[in-house]
Amino acid sequence: MISYFLNKLFYAFLTLFGVVTVIFLLFNVLPGDPAKMMLGQNQSAEQVEAVRKKYGFDKPKLTQYFYYLNDLSPVSFHSNQSEDYTFLRKNKYSAAKLFTIANTTVVLKWPYLRESFTKQGKPVSQVIGETLPNTFVLAVSAIIIAMLLGLVLGVISAIYKDTWLDKLIQILSTVGMSVPSFFSAILFAWFFGFVLHEYTNLEMTGSLYELDDYGESLHIQWKNLILPAVVLGIRPLAVVIQLMRNSLLEVYNQDYIRTARAKGLSEYQIIKNHAIKNAMNPVVTAISGWFASMLAGAVFVEYIFGWNGLGKEIVNALNTLDLPVIMGAVLIIAIIFIIINIFVDIIYAWLDPKVNLQ
Repeated sequence: MISYFLNKLFYAFLTLFGVVTVIFLLFNVLPGDPAKMMLGQNQSAEQVEAVRKKYGFDKPKLTQYFYYLNDLSPVSFHSNQSEDYTFLRKNKYSAAKLFTIANTTVVLKWPYLRESFTKQGKPVSQVIGETLPNTFVLAVSAIIIAMLLGLVLGVISAIYKDTWLDKLIQILSTVGMSVPSFFSAILFAWFFGFVLHEYTNLEMTGSLYELDDYGESLHIQWKNLILPAVVLGIRPLAVVIQLMRNSLLEVYNQDYIRTARAKGLSEYQIIKNHAIKNAMNPVVTAISGWFASMLAGAVFVEYIFGWNGLGKEIVNALNTLDLPVIMGAVLIIAIIFIIINIFVDIIYAWLDPKVNLQ
């Protein structure tokens, strides 16, 4: 087990290194001056030059790349010369000094995602920390809806194969996979939040936390979660239904199912104790991928419903060319993908004893 985790961590590190490199290349070969993006086009040349020096934009691209790696690395190197970029970065976070070599100090710190261009120097980690929990709540709610309904409808569809009920479920799941999320979001917001507002008491837009009527304190509005969670869960729900139905039908043809029937077990016992667990592997694969994608792909849903999550923040950052926020968000999403993939391998071993973690 230990060697398995070490192997996974090694490949996770390589993947993360590749992601960091791609992120840097993508957002640093764009035309335009990052310093002018931060200050606007009407600032003086002296102000622009000061920002370039502060953030290292005056250095060659390769040097900027190593600066970026140094900011992200838990163990980083910082110059003791006050005019150097790394000296300025050292004061941006809490760091534990390890040792000093010549004019360079080696410190242990949390990864530094830099500062937002458009939020008055607000740390990117703080921006993500304020929005990611909202996206996480939305994604978890959508996955729970997709899992619960998808498993039930998938099992029903498999049990009543080729009946009118099976065909109805298949039609609904096909429509669910075909309709784009942004269209579903607009339709649900209009129909349930506007047309039926008197009966549903749901709003067309709203986030998890809202100011009270006096604008003094935040309070949770759980009803604002209903529509975006349902819309975000429609497509994974359709996928789970299809995968569960097909996987369960395949499991039904296995020898151990026929043996269980020969022993006199009821269909309910066969499905509950034998079939469902062994049919779950493809479902787990799909759900893990969808969950990670939701943290990155809830952009349209969050933006249409006004949900203050990471997806909406990415859209705002793209509109304002806030490169540090975009780069930090993409990096966090990549880390989430890696962590989820490791957990999925562990779940595989629990669901199917034939899977060997070694």
